[in-house]
Amino acid sequence: MYKSLFVFALISLILSPAAKSAEPNMRPGLWEVTTSSDLLWFVPQIPSDQMQGLKDLAKEYGVEMPQIENGSAISNTCITPEMANQKNPPGLYQNQTGCVAKNVSRAGNKYRLDFDCSNEQLKGSGSAEGTFDSTEKFTGRTTFNGFVQGNPVNEKADVSGRWLNASCGNVPSLQQ
Repeated sequence: MYKSLFVFALISLILSPAAKSAEPNMRPGLWEVTTSSDLLWFVPQIPSDQMQGLKDLAKEYGVEMPQIENGSAISNTCITPEMANQKNPPGLYQNQTGCVAKNVSRAGNKYRLDFDCSNEQLKGSGSAEGTFDSTEKFTGRTTFNGFVQGNPVNEKADVSGRWLNASCGNVPSLQQ
């Protein structure tokens, strides 16, 4: 159960910056991404040994375990100038989770994409959509309906992001 909720949260975190990077005027640099989901309220109940296993799982996907509290996961990600200027989400994001984006569209400051997932951890489909409030801020929603580690999941996550700094410091980009 705990691994399932984490995998869904991880998908939301990875796919959300991917969708945002479709905006050509997105400001490159360090971004804070916040994902809120009903499943994330269960994180404080995870025993410490299982939490370490989840941190190890996050590293397998190439990300650090986000700070999770009050039903939200907060992480920092580096958006490179190349990522900020792409017209479509970079394939690496989806490859990290075994998900493939399709029907990617953008109209003005709004974006939308569908995705299908088929791997050991995830089987199902979902969507991500949202709005750029500016080159330094976005809000959106990710949905997923399918199975996470064989457990049925029908979950939604609200996602928001805000630009923090032109320098990413030692925070790696997801495209490494």
